[in-house]
Amino acid sequence: MLKIFSGSSNPILVREVSKILKIPISKSETVKFDNSEIRVAIKENVKNSTSIIIQSTSNPTDTHLMELFFFADALKRGGAREIVAFIPYFGYARQNREHSPGEAVSANVVIRFLETIGFNAVYTINLHDEGTEGIFSISFKNLSAFNILSSSIKKYLINNDLINLNNFYDSVVIVSPDQGGVERAQDFSDLFFKKIKDIAVVEKKRDLEKIHQSKALNIYGNVKDKICIIVDDIITSGGTLVHASDLCLEKQAKKVFACIVHHDLSPMAKSVLEKSSIEKIFTTNTISLKENQKFEKLEEVSIASIIAEQIKLKFLS
Repeated sequence: MLKIFSGSSNPILVREVSKILKIPISKSETVKFDNSEIRVAIKENVKNSTSIIIQSTSNPTDTHLMELFFFADALKRGGAREIVAFIPYFGYARQNREHSPGEAVSANVVIRFLETIGFNAVYTINLHDEGTEGIFSISFKNLSAFNILSSSIKKYLINNDLINLNNFYDSVVIVSPDQGGVERAQDFSDLFFKKIKDIAVVEKKRDLEKIHQSKALNIYGNVKDKICIIVDDIITSGGTLVHASDLCLEKQAKKVFACIVHHDLSPMAKSVLEKSSIEKIFTTNTISLKENQKFEKLEEVSIASIIAEQIKLKFLS
C-alpha cells in the first residue's frame, strides 16, 4: 500500500505528481501557531504502508524541516512500514563543510536528524555537492533535472531560430560560473550536445566576510560569437550569475542564457535578474515560486515527472 503526503512547502508540485501517478494525496493536517510552532497530524490509516512525504526544505527552511521531521514521527507512530522523503530542494546543502574556523557543518546535522527520526530513504534533486551523499547511512538518491532543463532550452533556441540542428554544436558553449561547478556544467553539456564538448569556466573570487558577494575575474574558454548557457544548481542573490553573464558579453559572446535548477531567491534577486544582461533563465519548480518573485525572464520547468518516474520505478513496479 503506497501513500503520498504533501508538506506545506510546495503543494502544487505534489498535486502534479499525484495527477501523473493517479494516486490521491493522503490526508494530513499541518497547523501553524502564532508562536511559530507547528503541529502535524496524519488523518488516515497508514499501518504497514510505504508512506512518501514530498517536502522542499526551502525558505522558511527551519519551519519546513521541522514539519518534515514531524511527518516522519507521526507516520512512524501510525505504524507505517517504510517512510520515504522526497526533498526536491535540500536546505542547508551549501553548508556542507567548515568554511571558516568554528562553523557548524549544518548539512551533516540535518542528515543526522533525517536518519534518527525514522526515514528509511531520502531522494533529492541536484544536491549542491555530490560528496554529501557519502554522509548518509540510510538509502539516498540524488536525481537530476538537467535532462529536462537541457531539452527545454534547446527547444526554445530552435523555436526562436537562434540555433539549428546543423550548427548548434559550434554555436553554443556551456559555461560554469565558477571553478566549483565545472563537473556540474560538464554533465549538463554532455546531455545538451549528446557528446563530450569543452566548456568555458569563469574564475570567481568569493568574499567569505560578505554573504552572497563574489566577483568574476576571468573566463577560460572561447565564448566569442557564441550563445552562452550558464549552468548552476542554485540562484540566491543572482550576483554570481549576472557577473558571469556580463563577463561573457565582455568577451564578445552573442547572447547569454542560464539553466539553474533551484530558484532560492533572496528579496532583491528579482530586481537584479530582471535588469541583467541574461536573455532568459530556465529553472525548475523544486521551490514554490511566490507571485511577487515571478518575472518575464524566468521560465519554470516542472520536475513532477522526475519524481513520479522514480516512485513508479522504486515503489510501484
